[in-house]
Amino acid sequence: MEQLGYLQQYVPVLVLMLVALGFGLGALLVGSLVRPKRPYAEKLMPYESGNPPVGEPRYRFSVKFYIIAMLFVIFDVEAVFLYPWAVTFDKLGLYAFVEMIIFIVILLVGYVYAWRKDAFTWD
Repeated sequence: MEQLGYLQQYVPVLVLMLVALGFGLGALLVGSLVRPKRPYAEKLMPYESGNPPVGEPRYRFSVKFYIIAMLFVIFDVEAVFLYPWAVTFDKLGLYAFVEMIIFIVILLVGYVYAWRKDAFTWD
């Protein structure tokens, strides 16, 4: 019986999840009932940044595109770690400063490695 009292603490979370699910599904349902349904050829055409689509849709991208994308994500995510450190810099002391210098040196080594491998060259 005590476990039932413990589970009652999660009832508001369950209610919130049900309300969010109901709101999302309700918005989709109301949208499908209210919106006009007048398809025509131009409307059904694939949209590509305002330009008419050119070439095959199954075009294979170069591997360098994915490497540059992964490098961007890696350096972007690692840069996020610098913000909380900078906010609490005065409270952390010398040990945290040395740790961050090591972190930045590791980032720079990765950056130089990628640069030497011509990962940033776009052909």
